[in-house]
Amino acid sequence: MLERAILPEIEKRLFKGKIIIIYGPRRVGKTTLAKEILRNHDSQDGYFNCEEPDINRALTNKTSTELKKMIGERKLVVLDEAQKVKNIGLTLKLLVDNFPEIQVIATGSSSFDLANETAEPLTGRTFEFKLFPFSLNELKQKYSQLEIDRLLETFLRFGTYPEAVQADSGFAAELISDITRNYLYKDILEFERLKNPDLILKLLQALALQLGSEVAYTELANLLGVDKITVERYIQILEKAFVIFRLTPLSRNLRRELTKTRKIYFCDLGIRNSLINNFNELNLRTDIGAIWENFCILERLKFNSAEKRLPNIYFWRTYDQKEIDYLEEEGGIFRAFEFKWEKGKYKFPVEFGENYPRSEFKLIYRDNFWELFA
Repeated sequence: MLERAILPEIEKRLFKGKIIIIYGPRRVGKTTLAKEILRNHDSQDGYFNCEEPDINRALTNKTSTELKKMIGERKLVVLDEAQKVKNIGLTLKLLVDNFPEIQVIATGSSSFDLANETAEPLTGRTFEFKLFPFSLNELKQKYSQLEIDRLLETFLRFGTYPEAVQADSGFAAELISDITRNYLYKDILEFERLKNPDLILKLLQALALQLGSEVAYTELANLLGVDKITVERYIQILEKAFVIFRLTPLSRNLRRELTKTRKIYFCDLGIRNSLINNFNELNLRTDIGAIWENFCILERLKFNSAEKRLPNIYFWRTYDQKEIDYLEEEGGIFRAFEFKWEKGKYKFPVEFGENYPRSEFKLIYRDNFWELFA
C-alpha cells in the first residue's frame, strides 16, 4: 500500500471541528485512503458505505439525535460515497454543528453532486482535498527514481490508476479500458440525468484527439451536431467529474495575447489513450508531444494539490504563435514551464519576460522531469 501524498495534510486537519471532504474519480483509491486513516486512529468500525441501502436511509433527512444514535460513541467516522445520500449537505451540517468533537470524513466520486449538496449548508465548515491517480512522488515509495525513469513510457501509455500501475503492460490496457467503459460516466449519467451517453463519448474522443491544442466550443458543436451551450455544459460536467481539466490563457497586457480559447487535458493518460484505443509504444506515435505536455501539467497539479498550494494556472500564446505551455502565478510571481519530450532548442519569448518581469522559466524534457517538483 502506498501512502497518498495528501494523507499528512489530512492528518493535520483532523479534529479541528470541520468536515473533511475527499473528492476524486472512482477507482482512484478514496476508500483505501479513508480506511487507512481509520486504522491509524484505531477506528476501523467507523466506516459507513453510503451506497448500502440501510446506511443511506439512516443518514437521509434525520435529526441530530437520530444521527448521534447511529454513530454511537465513535469519534472518527467515514461516510464513503456520501453524494449518494439525499440532502447530504444538511446531514453533514447537523453533525458538525451539534457534535464538533466527532470527526467526519466524507468521500465523493463526483465533485459536482457532493459540492452542490454541501455548498451552502457547509460554508466555512469543511477542509477539501482532491485525490488523483498516483503521482510520481507517490510511486517513489514502490520504485526507485531509476526505475521510474525506466517506467516513464509505461505511465504515459497506461496512466497511473492504482490498478493499472500494479498490472503488467498486457493487462493494464484491459483494466484501464474497463474503468473507462464502466465507471467513467456512471456518476455523470446518474446525477446529471444525461440522456445521451454516446454524445459524451464522442465529445471525449474529440477532446482526446485535440490534446495539447486550443479548443473551440463552436467547432466541437459543429463536429458533434449540437449547440455550443450543450458542449460547454458537458465539458463543465466532465471537469467536475475529474475526467478532464481546463487551462485558460493569461491575458493582461499584450494586445496580441489570446483571450477566448482554452486547452483541455485529461486527469489520466490511460483514460485518454483508451478513448482513442491507442496504447501503442511511444516510438510508434505522432502525439507524444501532446501526451508529454498533459503528463507534466498533471504531475504539477498533483504536486500542488499535495502541498495545498493554490496558484493561478494558465497557458500563454500570442496571435503570432509565441507560446508557453504552462504558467503558475503566486504572489505576483510567474513560474513558466515549457514541455518537450526531447530537449531540443527552445527560446523563451522575450515579450513575456518584458511584460511579466517577475517570472521564472524551466524547460522540462524527459531527462530532467524531476525538476517539476523543485
